[in-house]
Amino acid sequence: MKPILLLALASPVLAAPLPVYLGTQTGKGGKSEGIYSTTFDPENGKLGEVKLAAKYEQPGFLILHPTKPLLYCVGSPATPYADGTSSVAAFKIIPDGTLEFLKDCSVGGKGACHLALDATGHTLAAANYGNGSISTIRLVNDLPDSTATVLTLTGSGPNPARQQAPHAHGVYFNPDNNRLLVPDLGLDKVWSYAFDASKSTFDQESASAGSFTAEPGSGPRHVAFSPDNKNAYVVNELDNTVTACAFDAKAGTLKTLQRISTLPEGWSGQTTTAEIEVHPSGRFVYASNRGHDSIAMFARDLKSGKLTSLGQVPCGGKIPRHFAIAPGGKWLVCAHQDSNTLGVLPLDPQTGKLGEAGSVITAPNVICIAFGKKND
Repeated sequence: MKPILLLALASPVLAAPLPVYLGTQTGKGGKSEGIYSTTFDPENGKLGEVKLAAKYEQPGFLILHPTKPLLYCVGSPATPYADGTSSVAAFKIIPDGTLEFLKDCSVGGKGACHLALDATGHTLAAANYGNGSISTIRLVNDLPDSTATVLTLTGSGPNPARQQAPHAHGVYFNPDNNRLLVPDLGLDKVWSYAFDASKSTFDQESASAGSFTAEPGSGPRHVAFSPDNKNAYVVNELDNTVTACAFDAKAGTLKTLQRISTLPEGWSGQTTTAEIEVHPSGRFVYASNRGHDSIAMFARDLKSGKLTSLGQVPCGGKIPRHFAIAPGGKWLVCAHQDSNTLGVLPLDPQTGKLGEAGSVITAPNVICIAFGKKND
């Protein structure tokens, strides 16, 4: 009888690396040529090689379609529009990490800096920092077709250097998809507009009752919702604070619960905040400090929504313009604008504390991080 050959049990298959797409600033003496891609290993927190995915001008902010292999970005068209407005572009995601340009159109405003996709997948919204306008763009067959609503804000704030005019800095559809929230750095407001998903339009007259007025000179920049939809957290760029707000999901209104600093007590120096994100568990909130070059950590009280500081950790580079918590909630990947690097910070999902930045790799003029799906 021939001996029976026993096959060794195969070792467990490790989680496949996730694709990661990087928005950048092009021009101004930098080395970026457009949108870049890399990979992220959720097992060990390692980033892969950074490669050019598609050439495009000023693709500063990216967003991925939740179910289809599509990526959208704000930017500048190959042939400038006669009115000088920015563009929104759509790309098909190719499995090898590259992107195929499909179509772009005007966003109807200048200096587009932020983008959001509504829950139906039929509407994009853009914040246009340059001329202080907000716009919605209708998608036809998933491609940007034309602007549905464009609103140019007016007014100024108390900081003459940064608030001489409106500066819409973010756009956020609330979880119920019936409001569009817009933090305005120039006017110290978070505007809240009634949104009609069927028409891709927002009601320009609806903001007066629902809008939130921030501390004068604070400069609201970005917003993050809690997973339970009870709270919204506003990161204020100019005074380095986070405002914890109660969020009325039906009315789309914000009410201040607390203002808390992102900096260590007694620290003085030139710094501004940039990004904010709530952990998927809802138990922690994070914000980035540019100048102090750190990530501020907060514990969130699930009942009251208020925050308690857990301190700050170095982000691993210079000017943390953007960061994103990796799927699974165990890593935070940070984009360092001035050092042209990405860094990975381990995140303890039990304590909320971040560890020392590792896997720091070069990424030209990177200012945005978007995680893809394993099957991209």
